[in-house]
Amino acid sequence: MTALVNTARYHLTNRVNYLVLPWAILTFAFVIDVVILALTPVGNTSHRWVGGTATIYVVLFAGGLVSVSRSLPFGLTLGLSRRTYYLGTALLSVILAIVYGGVLTGLQGIERATGGWGMNMAFFRVPYLLNGPWYESWLTSLVFLALLFAYGIWYGLIFRRWGMVGLMTFTATQVAVLTAGAVVASWAHAWGSIGHFFTSLSAMGLTGVLAGLAVALLAGGFVTMRRVTV
Repeated sequence: MTALVNTARYHLTNRVNYLVLPWAILTFAFVIDVVILALTPVGNTSHRWVGGTATIYVVLFAGGLVSVSRSLPFGLTLGLSRRTYYLGTALLSVILAIVYGGVLTGLQGIERATGGWGMNMAFFRVPYLLNGPWYESWLTSLVFLALLFAYGIWYGLIFRRWGMVGLMTFTATQVAVLTAGAVVASWAHAWGSIGHFFTSLSAMGLTGVLAGLAVALLAGGFVTMRRVTV
């Protein structure tokens, strides 16, 4: 366990990537959304939904990618095994997800208390996903943050093992699978059933699906890590 904690601390020597950049970009997105809403008519809606909060999730994906694509070689020269490095990086993703999810939930509470920052803005609230009780929002946030970090780790490992060609192939394969799924759903006239399935899920049910996907991504990354060369 000590080795895993030390691996997480090794990543945090680059505090800008993991502690500063996510919140700096989120703050920038918040300011931009405030300016946009201040310059647009209020309308009759009780909530003015914006998508700026997605930026921190994207930055966590990038953080996961960098954690292995750039930091892995030096980490291994310090004597860390691939297994320890990977599990320590996964531990970091869980810690960041728990803390960041808690902060986002706290900001969501402030947003509610201030009437959407005085302008009905829903920046930290997302319809269906992040608009329920605080504990649901916190759990959904942390699961989605961990999922994207794990997804970024896997992308970084693919790049480390197979280079740019492997990365592009990996991406193209996912696009092809999604496209094939969309074609099959259209051919079978199943979009209504698919939509009903997701809308019938509670927020916690969807969080469970995301948690399962995060575990699958971490497992895939662990298998890939075993044969990564540096």
